[in-house]
Amino acid sequence: MAPQRRGAPKAPEGSGAAERRRPSSTKSVRAPREVQRKWLRTSVLGACAVLAGLLLWSSMGGDDGVTEVLAHRGEILPGRFIEVPCSEDYDSHRRFEGCSPRKCGRGITDTVITRDEAQRIRSIAEKGLSLGGSDGGASILDLHSGALSVGKHFVNLYRYFGDKIQTVFSEEDFRLYRDVRQKVQLTIAQAFGISASSLYLTKPTFFSRINSTEARTAHDEYWHAHVDKVTYGSFDYTSLLYLSDYLDDFSGGRFVFMEEGANRTVEPRAGRVSFFTSGSENLHRVEKVQWGTRYAVTIAFTCNPDHGIADPVFT
Repeated sequence: MAPQRRGAPKAPEGSGAAERRRPSSTKSVRAPREVQRKWLRTSVLGACAVLAGLLLWSSMGGDDGVTEVLAHRGEILPGRFIEVPCSEDYDSHRRFEGCSPRKCGRGITDTVITRDEAQRIRSIAEKGLSLGGSDGGASILDLHSGALSVGKHFVNLYRYFGDKIQTVFSEEDFRLYRDVRQKVQLTIAQAFGISASSLYLTKPTFFSRINSTEARTAHDEYWHAHVDKVTYGSFDYTSLLYLSDYLDDFSGGRFVFMEEGANRTVEPRAGRVSFFTSGSENLHRVEKVQWGTRYAVTIAFTCNPDHGIADPVFT
């Protein structure tokens, strides 16, 4: 009787013999895993490269999340106004009929203040700030109160420098400052349909000089988002007169109106006036200045005569 051929005996499940007889299946699993690891490494390296590129772009003046430019530096705008719904901030303050904001919004114009006037106004800021200046990135000069940044503190320049002030400023400087303020006041009144005489200059109204120097105190941290009506209860209308040019004199430093998913920016231009109602409908911030020096003057108005301040007078 011929011997019968039998198959090899089955090894118990999980035994070494069984594992040894399945080398091809192990290789088929290992290969996709190697592909996955290589794909993961490539993806991580690619993501890092993209992130590095975005950071570099931001440091060179990228749009920093801004989705729309309301006013480009190269434009000359006779007037641009955008109406927005008023916030409830004004309800917790005394209202003045015919002045307190019922119509809210933001506007920009390049035809109220000439570039020559802006240059002359800037020279006032330069002369005053030459007497001091912050150790950090933001320096303040307030001709009304006399507040001047010096190191990490403020001094009253009229008391601190005394009669020397008359060798720094002139009557013409103060007259020009008043004329410019009045033009801005009239522009705001016309845009919001109120009487210019119902608006009162309020504090703080001041020059600012910002550069890329590292902040030394909380006063130097100008870039935080804020609401003027919350920070300064007297503010009803805020304006900024820019005294230097974005990308020519400095980088960064753009003014950003912050809205959910739709930030909008104003690029500074010497002589450009930006103005807006001061409530939460105009939450805003200023980008950090990357290089150069940004000059501007903030001019604020209130409807409450009790919070009004006088124009500075040369004595």
